Amino acid sequence: MTAGEAIRAAAERLAAISDTARLDAEVLMAHAFGVSRSDLLLRHMRDPEPAGFAALVERRAASEPVAYIVGHQDFFGLTLAVSPAVLIPRGDSEVLVEAALAARPDARRVLDCGTGSGALLLAVLANIPGAKGIGIDRSPEALTIATANAEATGMGDRAEMRLADWDQPDWSAGLGRFDLILANPPYVEEAAQLDPSVRAFEPAGALFAGAEGLDAYRVLIPQLCYLLASDGVALIEIGHTQAEPVAAIAAAAGFESKLHHDLGGRPRVLQLQIPLGKQGASA
Repeated sequence: MTAGEAIRAAAERLAAISDTARLDAEVLMAHAFGVSRSDLLLRHMRDPEPAGFAALVERRAASEPVAYIVGHQDFFGLTLAVSPAVLIPRGDSEVLVEAALAARPDARRVLDCGTGSGALLLAVLANIPGAKGIGIDRSPEALTIATANAEATGMGDRAEMRLADWDQPDWSAGLGRFDLILANPPYVEEAAQLDPSVRAFEPAGALFAGAEGLDAYRVLIPQLCYLLASDGVALIEIGHTQAEPVAAIAAAAGFESKLHHDLGGRPRVLQLQIPLGKQGASA
């Protein structure tokens, strides 16, 4: 069987569990060949099916995410290593990066809370060459991935990854203040209905945040005023039904908020800032 024929058969096999079955099959085939997808489509479609492709398809048919199977995911122009220790970076999160770059293109210090793969921090640093940043995570395994991504993208000297947990006392001691704070905290309700590829494979600690999905916001947001510079801005990813409750948590902590929507028109990011004239309260 040729690679093209195997891709068609795999796409039919995967259609029951994936809305992108053909794309999944092509990415897995390119991985089996050890080439890019574009190179596969241009040069290898008539080659014999490579050994190992069928096993990759079976893993995907069991709902394992393609990104974990191939070990990487593209995000905001970067190719980042991923593993089940970190959430897979998603296109919707690129809205946060765009909002951060628009809000503080002059940022010099950036903090990423719950950095995971390092996606948000590295995407911002890649577009603000003069900036340096710190990514924190409570998972040593995630920090290993994030550190490797910083090195692989040429930002190892500008991105420092630290073990820290905002649920613990004094977690932020010594961090200083930042022009930009980024955060994609856990925000999924514990009883939420999730695709099997998410619930069975992605790290629960990075997904779930109590019955309402708000526990992480309640802890983290009130602490941000002690980490932001006087004119600093925080960008927080939210679930599409959480804009009002998270904005209320932010308001109670002294922040003004601005809502950003993703490409699907859903609420996705809250931009937080201490109101003009009240910055001294956070200093």
